[in-house]
Order: sequence, then C-alpha cells, then structure tokens
Amino acid sequence: MILRLAAPSDAAAVADLERALLGVDAWSEAVVLSEIEGPGRHAVVAVEGEEVVGYAVTLASSDLVDLQRIAVRDSHQRRGIAGRLLDEVVAAAREVGADRMLLEVSATNSPALAFYASAGFVEIDRRRRYYRDGSDAVVMRHSLKGAGRQERMET
Repeated sequence: MILRLAAPSDAAAVADLERALLGVDAWSEAVVLSEIEGPGRHAVVAVEGEEVVGYAVTLASSDLVDLQRIAVRDSHQRRGIAGRLLDEVVAAAREVGADRMLLEVSATNSPALAFYASAGFVEIDRRRRYYRDGSDAVVMRHSLKGAGRQERMET
C-alpha cells in the first residue's frame, strides 16, 4: 500500500468510496474533483494495487487547516491506513505553516473519536444536531506546534 497525492483521475474512485462509506452524506464526483484540485486543498489517496482504499482531504486557510475527510474502505480498516493518512496531512499542514488542525466528527462515532483523541486531537466545541441523522458534531483541534511522529508518502 502506498500513499500519494490524489490526481483528478482518482475522483471517480474516491466518489465511489464516499458513497460506500457515507451514503447520503457522500460527496459527488464533481465535489471530489473540486476538493482534489481546489486552492488550499491537500488530497491524498491510499492505493493498494490499482485500488483506492482510503483518502484524506484538507483545506488550508492561513494558520489553520481543516480536515475535511479521512476515510478507509471497510475491508482495509484496522491496518493503520487512517493513521498514515492522518500523519501525512498533519505533516503537510505543518509544511504550509499551519499551527492547528480542526475537524468535526459525529458524537455517535466512538471509534473515530477514540482515533482522533489518540492522535492528539481534543474536543473544543459541539455543534448541536449538525448531521442529517440529528447527531451532534464534536469539533476537535490538534496543535501542530512542536514535533510529532510523521511518516511521509511513498512515491
């Protein structure tokens, strides 16, 4: 499995993965393409063979980077892929001079909350009834100041 920058040609595969993992909240292929190509975006895919098995997308704005998405195909979860994707986008955020990363995650998604907490994210706020299912969004922050474990992408 390798990590690499997402290319426009990955948009269909990422959109398929979005639909499989997020259902009605999935990004369309057009939105995925805009996230790959848009200004301030950093999009990374995890590829095994020819298959996109995970991806992460961030949006940088000044000293803040927002983790828009990070997802791994169900059949490839619990293999460290999400951790590698997160390490990559955190390292890239530091390289552009960001001092913090924010994200939102459903309060009902215990595995994701635990994953982010183990990576150094802390809850800073809640957005009530943020998601379509009525669940709250937990807003989390990770300080990018100082050193952290970072593995960079393979090419």
